[in-house]
Amino acid sequence: MKPTRLVLITGLSGSGKSTVAKCFEDLGFYCVDNLPLPLLRQFLHDPFAQVEGHRRIAVVTDVRAPGFASEFPPLVAELDRAQVNPTILFLESSEDALVRRFSETRRPHPLAADRGAIEGIRQEKEMLADVKGAADMVLDTSDWSIHEARDEVYRAFATAPGEEPTLTVSLVSFGFKHGVPSGADLLFDARFLDNPHFVPELRSLTGRDEPVREFLEAIPDYEEFVNRLEDFLGYLLPRYEKENRAYLSVGVGCTGGHHRSVAIVEELYSRLRSTDKRVRLIHRDITR
Repeated sequence: MKPTRLVLITGLSGSGKSTVAKCFEDLGFYCVDNLPLPLLRQFLHDPFAQVEGHRRIAVVTDVRAPGFASEFPPLVAELDRAQVNPTILFLESSEDALVRRFSETRRPHPLAADRGAIEGIRQEKEMLADVKGAADMVLDTSDWSIHEARDEVYRAFATAPGEEPTLTVSLVSFGFKHGVPSGADLLFDARFLDNPHFVPELRSLTGRDEPVREFLEAIPDYEEFVNRLEDFLGYLLPRYEKENRAYLSVGVGCTGGHHRSVAIVEELYSRLRSTDKRVRLIHRDITR
């Protein structure tokens, strides 16, 4: 059996360890945060036994654990390389960036006590000099956005091309009279199209039914609207993927959410499913 892939995430407080840990979770790693050193030693002795079924594990550990600076390097040296394949990932940032982050979050530095954040930052840098020196990879997050952090983690730790989390697109039909969907990223209004609701034989049907689709397809603007939406999403989705978006919600609304929006979302769903996109279909108001 191959050794367990183990990434030990450490570094300066405020340098983005929690954000980076979430990136590892997105890659399928089992993540553990801030174990006391005795428990960490027990965990690292045989991590596969602690979390059976997981062959990739990421552990966040830092100065929040008393004695960390002096005990961490020997602890790593004790690891059985036949059991685990460790990588020490050390995160750092400039003093200015760290001071700004502690100011923005209004949280005290764990070593500052009643002193200013900068004193705690400088003390921590000195304490962790040996830990940084033992690291396999040092990343400076001073100017990183969340997206840049994800890019770096995915490039360095994805085991195969395409393993990075893919974008899931939710196509949501809805009725404006019931309010717009919560959390929608993109909203489109189909109320300019003729409303099947005012055709007596279509009123009780929905956009899933063939007579309603035939009614709408006879409207020249319907086909053009769907084609333009498809083209627009074809332009946008790769750019959202480039930014490592995991989810995108696209809402199409009509008055009641029964006819026009349902038919349009059904058609978009059919077209996008023929590509490599992960697509979900939601008709929020079809039964109202």
